[in-house]
Amino acid sequence: MHAWICEQATGLDGLRWAELPDPQPGPGQVRVAIEAASLNFPDWLIVNGQYQMKPPLPFVPGAEFCGRVVALGAGVDAALLGRRVAGFAGLGGFATQTVAPAAALLPLPESLPPEAGAALLLTYGTVAHALQRAALRAGETLLVLGAAGGVGTAAIQIGKAAGARVLAVASTPEKRQACLDLGADQALPTESLRETLKAAAPQGVDAVLDPVGGPLAEAALRALAWRGRYLVVGFAQGQIPALPWNLLLLKEAALLGVWWGEFAKREPAANAALLAGLLPLWEQGSVRPVLDQVLPMRELPAAFARMTARAVVGKLVLRNE
Repeated sequence: MHAWICEQATGLDGLRWAELPDPQPGPGQVRVAIEAASLNFPDWLIVNGQYQMKPPLPFVPGAEFCGRVVALGAGVDAALLGRRVAGFAGLGGFATQTVAPAAALLPLPESLPPEAGAALLLTYGTVAHALQRAALRAGETLLVLGAAGGVGTAAIQIGKAAGARVLAVASTPEKRQACLDLGADQALPTESLRETLKAAAPQGVDAVLDPVGGPLAEAALRALAWRGRYLVVGFAQGQIPALPWNLLLLKEAALLGVWWGEFAKREPAANAALLAGLLPLWEQGSVRPVLDQVLPMRELPAAFARMTARAVVGKLVLRNE
């Protein structure tokens, strides 16, 4: 097999494409021939030593992948052999093969291509978990920050499938048009967001989904309606905001942290049910991962460069030829 090895958590200069022995699955594990893997912002943070999880060196990055099961460890259901699966293992995805716990994999229908399968679990799992935490109801208003990114595009689709009115915030006209094309009810610029939100949602928004952090967070917090819910998903902008928390008191609002990966570890049965619920949405056409580009696996540095330039709409995917 071949894989990108992170020998030093110093960014691109710490990565090397190398040949490794084929991994052997242990009890409860399977070996997956990876067809595609997607990039997520935590992948960049991990290879730079800036994520909350700091794996021992060296390691193979790549949290999310899609492929076919080619070998089974002891105790694994034989029906998995040959199945296309999506996996979120935290590491190991930027490679031609990986080993993962069978219980952590989602068997996929053959109608779902590997590029889409590789872009499904983290962003859509995160959003589904977040909106479940927020108890979003039909008819409510959902405000999505960073709406043109992977999490944001998933939030537009799942929010609309839940019957919500979706306000999408994005930085450029092209990104805002992409949000409207996905079904957002309105697409708002990042400039003068506080004033724009007063016009777009004079009664306030019921939930905010924020994977960005940074200076937009206060305007979004101020836009919450009575008993609104603010979902803290991440800090892609790089800045953890200091906010006027008295607003939560005045609105009886709730601040909710969202860490889907930890939820998946702590509550595997609940997570399996959550992810299984995404497949009917795929079959209905409500969920369609937005793919910015599909690049060869060996072009990981170019993919990271595009991600850090904030040029991505949806998800970047690497494909093994």
